Amino acid sequence: MEEDTDYRIRFSSLCFFNDHVGFHGTIKSSPSDFIVTEIDEQGQLVNKTIDEPIFKINEIQPEPNNFPKKPKLDLQNLSFEDGRKQEVNTLVKYTDGDQNHQSGSEKEDTISDGTSECEEKADVLSSFLDEKTHDLLNHFACGIKEKWLSKTELIGPPPEFSIGRILDKNQRASLHSGIRQKFPFLITVGKNSEIIVKPNLEYKELCHLVSEEEAFDFFKYLDAKKENSKFTFKPDANKGHRKAVHHFVNKKFGNLVETKSFSEMNCSAGNSNVVVTVRFREKAHKRGKRPLTECQGGKVIYTAFTLRKENLEMFEAIGFLAIKLGVIPSDFSYAGLKDKKAITYQTMVVRKVTPERLKNIEKEIEKKRMNVFNIRSVDDSLRLGQLKGNHFDIVIRNLKKQIDDSANLRERISEAIENVKKKGFVNYYGPQRFGKGRKVHTDRIGLALLKNEMAKAIKLFLTPEDLDDPVNRAKKYYLQTEDAKGTLSLMPEFKVRERALLEALHRFGMTEEGCIQAWFSLPHSMRIFYVHAYTSKIWNEAVSYRLATYGARVVEGDLVCFDEDVDDENFPNSKVHLVTEEEGSANTYAIHQVVLPILGYNIQYPKNKVGQWYHDILSSDGLQTCRFKVPALKLNVPGCYRQILKHPRNLSYQVIEDHDIDVKMKDPHLDEAALSLLISFDLDSSCYATVCLKEIMKHDV
Repeated sequence: MEEDTDYRIRFSSLCFFNDHVGFHGTIKSSPSDFIVTEIDEQGQLVNKTIDEPIFKINEIQPEPNNFPKKPKLDLQNLSFEDGRKQEVNTLVKYTDGDQNHQSGSEKEDTISDGTSECEEKADVLSSFLDEKTHDLLNHFACGIKEKWLSKTELIGPPPEFSIGRILDKNQRASLHSGIRQKFPFLITVGKNSEIIVKPNLEYKELCHLVSEEEAFDFFKYLDAKKENSKFTFKPDANKGHRKAVHHFVNKKFGNLVETKSFSEMNCSAGNSNVVVTVRFREKAHKRGKRPLTECQGGKVIYTAFTLRKENLEMFEAIGFLAIKLGVIPSDFSYAGLKDKKAITYQTMVVRKVTPERLKNIEKEIEKKRMNVFNIRSVDDSLRLGQLKGNHFDIVIRNLKKQIDDSANLRERISEAIENVKKKGFVNYYGPQRFGKGRKVHTDRIGLALLKNEMAKAIKLFLTPEDLDDPVNRAKKYYLQTEDAKGTLSLMPEFKVRERALLEALHRFGMTEEGCIQAWFSLPHSMRIFYVHAYTSKIWNEAVSYRLATYGARVVEGDLVCFDEDVDDENFPNSKVHLVTEEEGSANTYAIHQVVLPILGYNIQYPKNKVGQWYHDILSSDGLQTCRFKVPALKLNVPGCYRQILKHPRNLSYQVIEDHDIDVKMKDPHLDEAALSLLISFDLDSSCYATVCLKEIMKHDV
């Protein structure tokens, strides 16, 4: 695949709004030179430690075992422990949030009243069945089990056993549940108030793939239908075998549950095993009833926290946290993306994890240059853009004048900063929005998705750079062979997104449907991220064209925003006004009020040359009929508007010599008297510090 040669041209040709000379310098010499702190909706920095206690262990209410839609006895009676307290060799489990349901001999030791689980279930059935029927049921179940163990084929239709007619609806419900819980290898069906018991042939089929203990526990898990719970099969190093388990579960129960593969660290062996995890799919509201998870006492747990990460990509951080907490990446929500090569602080919310559980992994995640604090319970998840902005503390090192500039360097720095402080900067999306690879950028993946070219988008996603490292070797192997299984064996464990996508391709194949399933292995926030990268690229090029064509004048056909205080992109069409000929001639509006649309299905275009430019670029990209919806991936892009100019707020700076700074990474080639600039400022959400710095320095950063 050819290198995207116009990438550097695109970003080096982005225009400047100010006319000062500028200067040279180096940013991000080390992560500690670029500190980003989120500003929440109340205007507070999220790295401030909250004074009051974040949570109290005794205030965390245990979740109830079950809230069935119809009367149904809770037959689980399993003990719960925090996942960190389990023995390493606990292999089969199903969990509800942070609580692990143990199986086998372990759980017999944890029942508090000394009554075995089987005895308790027998009591439940005995309370509804007479002694003779109860004995016949046990005999029927034992007969089925013996035939299966002897591998005797059942000839003719499967045998049946009738419990008889049970007129009371509540009793029937309890018996259905009780029988299936005691004998997961049996199924029950209802017919005119009669309960009929049959062999569960799917149970037998699963026993060909996993141990009987796992099959037994899995069907108990299915029957319990306990929302927010999950079931984990034993670790399995055989990828072909895991694929068969995935296929069985999805084929038989795909409308009820979903499966994922996760790596589990084996502390004793010092390596990781892969496990197949099953989780109930989330259900939408039906017939006006509140879903189980929103009922009183069964409410979904949301835990907010401040994440500090250093030199770590955000999606990689989320993937690592998901593995440690036993959830999936889409259970995390956040207000905005943050830089990789930096120290960043941001608020996140994770579902189905208690504050106590999150607190327990603090030491483990420190190894990945992450910390969590300000841990607290909240009522809901976060959405993108749910912040006031970001605060930046930046060190620019190795300051130099522009070539052939004879002016004083300190004066040049002061002039540049004051200019941008007063006039603002062009509100471009920064290059990190599009990835830093030279061959493929995220906007090209987004364009392929908008054109429903799923396979092309997959190949773009897995296109390697010209680097000889494990990640790029794995990608190169995939493009040469399309062997997802082999590529998985080469792809490092920390590449969570790539591995999730490859695992889906291995399961479903490189067909159109397989590629769709592969994209669904990534969270919605990631899928929409690629589409937004494309619309962001078009916006960048549009604002360059607008300023090159009309400059700082507001002309007829421009779009302006009435709201002077708008600080994000989520303002409605009602706040956007089309400039008339009279208003243009009278200079009614200022350039800082001009907005341009970000592509989508619910926007209006400027009525001048800029509007025509949009239509021309969409046509050249093959999107002239695009409705900006990708139903196959559940992506909807309504579009919005973005101000073409922004101003830094609360800006302060200081020029000092390098030896006055607490330097964590020194360049031995720098002169000891080299100057550095310490600069701090706030930006609205979705604004880029690197873009602001580029306007100040008049130099690529």
